[in-house]
Amino acid sequence: MNHRIINRYLMREIVGIFALGLTIFTLVLLMGRMVKLMEMVVANGVPLAEVLRLILLLLPSFLVLTIPMAFLLAVLLAFGRLSSDNEITVLKACGLSLGALLPPVLLTAAAAALLTLFISVVAVPWGNTGFKQMTMDVARKYAASAIRERIFRDDLPGIVLYVDQYDEARRTMQRVMIQDSRDPERPLTIFAKSGLVSSDEVNGVLRILLKNGSIHTQHKNDYRLVSFGEYLLTAESGRSTPPVRTELDLGIGELQRGSHSPQLAPQARLKMATELHSRFAFPCATFVFAILALPLGLSNRRSGKGSGFTISILILLIYYVLLSFLRTLAEKGGIPPALAVWLPNLLFLAIGLLLLWLASQEMTLKAALGRLFRSGRAA
Repeated sequence: MNHRIINRYLMREIVGIFALGLTIFTLVLLMGRMVKLMEMVVANGVPLAEVLRLILLLLPSFLVLTIPMAFLLAVLLAFGRLSSDNEITVLKACGLSLGALLPPVLLTAAAAALLTLFISVVAVPWGNTGFKQMTMDVARKYAASAIRERIFRDDLPGIVLYVDQYDEARRTMQRVMIQDSRDPERPLTIFAKSGLVSSDEVNGVLRILLKNGSIHTQHKNDYRLVSFGEYLLTAESGRSTPPVRTELDLGIGELQRGSHSPQLAPQARLKMATELHSRFAFPCATFVFAILALPLGLSNRRSGKGSGFTISILILLIYYVLLSFLRTLAEKGGIPPALAVWLPNLLFLAIGLLLLWLASQEMTLKAALGRLFRSGRAA
């Protein structure tokens, strides 16, 4: 039997489902952010092209998760279909063992793992840093465009702005109300008949020139009312300083140095160490899911694709809940970061190897447990 033909056939089966699963999982994760990003187009007048650039910068952080997820689904559904159509039975009848099915699975898993590793090490810090910077740039650039008639705008730090009428072309406002709480000890309520908006994109400042209005101040028992002909109010529309970088934005070298830096707080070092191990654990999860999904797919003869999808979701849910719990413990110093990040992979790998051995012996887990129980009673 020509193994190359069979290997190519199995790889095509896996890759086709993998591409579909990757698209679905990525879109599902993006939906949470998509609503907020589309608000920028509708409410703030941000061009769709810039929103698409923001989505591109977000993709790496999602792909690190969705590539292993999609590969698990692909192997489960591919071998589930082969089993239900009796193609696995035919291959076994032709002398092909279970071990012969592993090379195409592991080869595609290696390609997916290398892609995930590149995204995790290179693309994730690039995307996270670029997304933060571009978000601030968009906030500065379209600060004046975000003003809408009869809608309270509260995205300016410490300021709530309400405009009854707004001419976007001339940037003029009619009947304006502003609540300025930047000084908690002396909040201001400002009313004006009209106003003019201008923005400083370089410094991230929004300037509002108010005309013919009054300022109301309440401080303890002291109330003041000041009328004005013109009043200039400036507000920060976007930070001019570089965005604060967290462990998610750092490269491998920076994480290594930070996790051993005595200048950082212990919790910050633990977070960096945990993130450093995560950058390599997620790509390895692709191999773990491949070994786990192969015997599960072979045993899924009659349940169809619906059952395979359900099994994959259940496995992913258990894996990521366990990983999230252990990461929280590691970041609080409860367990070592390396153990927290790698333990789910080790547990699922052990389960996968056990199921793989049972599949090679053509034995179900229930039968193996029954045999073990009977041998224990006999002893």
